[in-house]
Amino acid sequence: MKLILSTHNVTLTKALEEHVLGRLQKLDHFDRRAVDARVTLEHDHTRAPEKQFSCSMRLSVRGPDLFAEDRESDLYAAIDQVTKKIEQQIRKRHNKRTAKKRNLAARTKSRRQESNL
Repeated sequence: MKLILSTHNVTLTKALEEHVLGRLQKLDHFDRRAVDARVTLEHDHTRAPEKQFSCSMRLSVRGPDLFAEDRESDLYAAIDQVTKKIEQQIRKRHNKRTAKKRNLAARTKSRRQESNL
């Protein structure tokens, strides 16, 4: 998976980069078909201190892209929350795909059984 990491009013340290990479590896475990990830880290001085840092992530996959954004007082917490939101979207997408296949198989089976009677 290709990573595009951009910052706005935030100094990109090695620790931040490692944290983002670790979280993306976790997402890669859930969905290996992801093409690239765009992560934007921002610090807004004009906001109240409890929600100064924001993180947004766009995961490019087949079909519609997955997007999540979060604001927190701690940048690491914002990254974790965004990862959690993307993970939930991946799980939902996977469950929908699985349910669709199962429903199709069940309908096909019932049609075969009706035609044998």
